[in-house]
Amino acid sequence: MPILYVINTCDTCRRARQALDAKGIPYRLHDLREDGLSAALLEHLLERVPVMTLLNKRSTTWRNLDEADKAGIDANKARELMMAHPTLLKRPLLDTGDEIRVGYRDGDYDDLSPM
Repeated sequence: MPILYVINTCDTCRRARQALDAKGIPYRLHDLREDGLSAALLEHLLERVPVMTLLNKRSTTWRNLDEADKAGIDANKARELMMAHPTLLKRPLLDTGDEIRVGYRDGDYDDLSPM
């Protein structure tokens, strides 16, 4: 069963959920704010998606970080920041088992079918 990683208050995540529901695709929901982000889960995501792709530099969380935290960002520092601030992950993240889809725009799930 696909897993949809979200922040429940995020409008883009809400649209992704609506798209999956409209297609009748069952999924398990994981709210990164409520359910957290473990080191094992982050490593699972990073096995399939580059760390800098997962880092959401457009988020409020990013904007609220100290300039020292943002300076000289590299893969290791990005990992540390995401563990400390799970809302720094781009979202939604849809783990279909075969791939992880990062973000959502209308039509992104059109190729998915109910299982």
